[in-house]
Amino acid sequence: MSIDVSELAFSGVYEITPRRFDDERGFFSETYNMHVNAQIGADLEWVQDNHSLTSQAGVLRGLHYQLPPRAQDKLVRVSRGRAFDVIADIRRQSPTFGRWLGIELSAEKWNQLFVPKGFAHGYLTLEPDTEVLYKVSDVYSPEHERTIRFDDQRLAIVWPLEGCQPVLSAKDQSAGSFRDADLPDTWKE
Repeated sequence: MSIDVSELAFSGVYEITPRRFDDERGFFSETYNMHVNAQIGADLEWVQDNHSLTSQAGVLRGLHYQLPPRAQDKLVRVSRGRAFDVIADIRRQSPTFGRWLGIELSAEKWNQLFVPKGFAHGYLTLEPDTEVLYKVSDVYSPEHERTIRFDDQRLAIVWPLEGCQPVLSAKDQSAGSFRDADLPDTWKE
């Protein structure tokens, strides 16, 4: 298989790195293969692709999640630039509940992050003109979407901000705390 897969510190979370074939014409890469779903034990179908361009470094998007029955698995990658991608485990029954994990995704590393349901997700752009692409297993549903503050004291995420304040959307500025988050008892539909 032309894709490397490594399980990370949280159960069900994987770093996936497709092989990239470069030559004088450019490159070719198989960025998604349905057989990887079986390899990681994910019985799902991707139903929507999202593509985000962020023109400046220091923009922080997140932490976002959707409640069942519209909870989303995500496969996140960066096609241009770099982003610090963060997930927080919000599965009440998980031994890693309330812990976070951060990984740099970049066009240079060509890596991806598989995020199952039950994680809040966000990222900080590290370079101007960063493009983030991600597949999701359910459509966007505003009535099921929730947001947790990026700087929540309980989660204590260490963002590589280097003393700067991140640029946030109005939605992310008004996000609530992890303690007050709307979390289901189970993420199974």
